[in-house]
Amino acid sequence: MSKRIVVLGAGESGAGAAVLAKVKGFDVFVSDMSLIKDKYKNLLNQYNIVWEEGHHTQELILNADEVIKSPGIPENAPIIEALRERNIPVISEIEFAGRYTHAKMICITGSNGKTTTTLLTYHILKNAGLNVGLAGNVGQSLAYQVATQNYDYYVIELSSFQLDNMYNFKANIAILLNITPDHLDRYGYNMQNYIDAKFRITQNQTEDDVFIYWNDDPVISKELKAHHLKAKLFPFAETHEDGVKAYKKDHDIIIEAPDTTFSITDQELALQGRHNLFNSMAASISANVLDIKKEDIRAALSDFQGVEHRLEKVARIRGVEFINDSKATNVNSCWYALESMRTKVVLILGGKDKGNDYTEIESLVHDKVKAIICLGVDNSKLHAFFDGKVDTIQDASSMKEAVDKAFAVAQPGDTVLLSPCCASFDLFKSYEDRGTQFKECVKNL
Repeated sequence: MSKRIVVLGAGESGAGAAVLAKVKGFDVFVSDMSLIKDKYKNLLNQYNIVWEEGHHTQELILNADEVIKSPGIPENAPIIEALRERNIPVISEIEFAGRYTHAKMICITGSNGKTTTTLLTYHILKNAGLNVGLAGNVGQSLAYQVATQNYDYYVIELSSFQLDNMYNFKANIAILLNITPDHLDRYGYNMQNYIDAKFRITQNQTEDDVFIYWNDDPVISKELKAHHLKAKLFPFAETHEDGVKAYKKDHDIIIEAPDTTFSITDQELALQGRHNLFNSMAASISANVLDIKKEDIRAALSDFQGVEHRLEKVARIRGVEFINDSKATNVNSCWYALESMRTKVVLILGGKDKGNDYTEIESLVHDKVKAIICLGVDNSKLHAFFDGKVDTIQDASSMKEAVDKAFAVAQPGDTVLLSPCCASFDLFKSYEDRGTQFKECVKNL
């Protein structure tokens, strides 16, 4: 009798995992508490996979040999607890997919910058002619690509939620950009639990593998002492220090590798700003490790198109610049956005608070922000922290109201910045929906 695989959640990750399980000959069942999008229903039907939506039928799930869980489902969901009680293994889609490919895995995580770094790394590898797929939090599901394609390399963006249910999977090149508080509501409001999840990207690495990380991150530095990693360590930093493989010297970015060193001026980089400097360094080191020619790396770094919803310039209207940073779903992301601003800012903040501590951006708000528009169902925490710290603080319950109020307060030469610090699920379907609505409202001014 074939092994029974149950997939919980039928989004990009779950549907892809179900297809791979079916292709490999397993008895597959898919269950989603929400309604399944038509494109995923059609995909499941195409492979004759049985599915249900809007509920979980326990007797069809608790008879599984193994369960693949979508990353959005928390560990304390009743169905997950029921599976744990019966000692039924629960894994991630990435863990499952990794069993069926010998491709080299370039895996990227961090509290901020991981999408940009993932897309930039993929851009460098693809432009250099490598047979490479893009997966994880961006691109198509890794499992679906393993089922239907034959890539030699994958560049994978990994969230802490995906890392939580990965056990035997190994990153040949692991990149850890930074660790700052995020998703603490999913980690029992315990920062160490979140740190441990991020460091899972290094698990199973051997002497043949590479770990790339930000040398100046205090959390990473402390954890490195505790982990005794076997992988080769390739840190990057703002300034040159012993052992650092990428750093800035005057206006040059220097990338060191065992056999060669090359540089690119900061003005040549397509991505500007201090945070993007680090993203470019991390991507460059990984490309160097893979022996990509320095000319190819340099060309890709200079012609890369940025990420939508991340410090995305939308329009300049009557002298006011509008920037969409909807992807800033935590305080540290907003810190990076504010740090890169060179004008006075009208800041649109708010959404579903994940246990945020706003002290991290307090001094930047003091120096650069003339007004805050609180966009959320419940703005009480924002008011409790920021009232009296900026000249103007107003509430908005829709994106149109927020944009209208921000434009009314802004003067020519100011920037209206949507950088919410929070998840979007109180008023919007996703951070993409939030950013798209912002752009629409700006264009309609």
